[in-house]
Amino acid sequence: MECDVLVLGGGPAGYTAAIRAAQLGGRVVCVEREPALGGTCLRVGCIPTKAWVQTAHALHAATELNATFGVETSGVRLDFPRAAAFKDEVVTQMTGGIKMLFKANGVEWVNGHGRFTGPTTLQVDGGETITFRSAIVATGSYPVRPPIPGLDGPRCVDSTGLLALTEVPRRLAVLGGGIIGCEFASIFQRFGSEVSIVEMLPSLIAQEDADAGKELEKAFKRRGIALHLGSRCSSVEDTGTAVVATLESGERIEADLILVAVGRAPVVQELGLEAIGVTGDPRSGIATDDRMRTSAANVYACGDVAGRWQLAHTAFREGEIAAENAMGHASSLGEPAVPRPIYTDPEIAAVGLTEQQARNRYGDGIAVGRFPWAANARAVMTGETTGWVKSIHETAYGELVGLVIVGPHATDLIEAGVVAIDAESTVETVADGIAPHPTLSEAIKEAGLVALGRPIHIARKR
Repeated sequence: MECDVLVLGGGPAGYTAAIRAAQLGGRVVCVEREPALGGTCLRVGCIPTKAWVQTAHALHAATELNATFGVETSGVRLDFPRAAAFKDEVVTQMTGGIKMLFKANGVEWVNGHGRFTGPTTLQVDGGETITFRSAIVATGSYPVRPPIPGLDGPRCVDSTGLLALTEVPRRLAVLGGGIIGCEFASIFQRFGSEVSIVEMLPSLIAQEDADAGKELEKAFKRRGIALHLGSRCSSVEDTGTAVVATLESGERIEADLILVAVGRAPVVQELGLEAIGVTGDPRSGIATDDRMRTSAANVYACGDVAGRWQLAHTAFREGEIAAENAMGHASSLGEPAVPRPIYTDPEIAAVGLTEQQARNRYGDGIAVGRFPWAANARAVMTGETTGWVKSIHETAYGELVGLVIVGPHATDLIEAGVVAIDAESTVETVADGIAPHPTLSEAIKEAGLVALGRPIHIARKR
């Protein structure tokens, strides 16, 4: 089989690259070893997880919020088999949609494990050799497990295993207080599990804005989620009826299941990368330039395996750029404003610099404005007033350099910050714009007004 562009991997980066290369007139073959397209995100990652987020939101509304609105409900319970079926239905619809898009764009999907055998050839296990002009490696990442004694037992699962559950564990211990760990902790607490989080760093979501991490910690504690911060798990023991995680402090956490959510690593093994003159580091992935080109002139890499970000939406953009360059066009990544959504309850989303990063870069030349949801009419109407919107700008020119949102629909609202930062907008542009009323989006404008020292809907600090 011959093609112009060979794409290895059918996740967000891979299927986007395949479709874009086909749009540009290339004959494209995508090799994916899993039985369905979509990669980790669509099959066992963001899509099924967020389907369960909706179930968790519905439970929260029915048990805690609806009475506030004058809607009486009784006998509310979680039908977990139905919730699991709903999750699976969403996955099936979305992965099936990618298959239809391949057909519509003339992309040929080869199901199997591919391995490069030469500078322009790839062998599919049990299939024929594919000859290509350019190749795009988009093999994604996999969940890692630290070398903790006992962590390989059947009661210790990664995110894929947790999504395959048929019943809710009464007690869930989560190793890792990053995005994945916190999202599942939030979901399963709503589902009725007693949840504990063990995180070796002193805060949750430590890579994010410190105020956002503190707000999430407060919210989790109010919900009864036990936090063991600055703690390490030294061993795990399966007692037959439970699993016990022992911390270095000697504290023991007994659970019915342990979720291992300490990070992901790029898939670079057993791909035959040496045959195409490309090096894949098991920790940092495949090095690429701004055009997503590797050390081999005809080979590109994108998505998690390229090591820049582990986000589906950045993988989409990288896939487009890789495809355009593979087809002879000139396209570069640049320095885009990358949104960082976290689907906990409360939701968290940020783009640009955190406050600390801004202070590190600009010193005293930054200004910050924070507007609480308790002062936003629409948030009060929804019953969701935890959190705030924070704007961060440098004071020499007034350019907006960061936006952080904690609270209702933060992951949707953050796009306003993406556009503003990409456009190099000033905080005045944000603050003086007319926001529809009453809406949650007003809080972004209001945060800008606070940063400028002229708030309208909260009292100015004296």
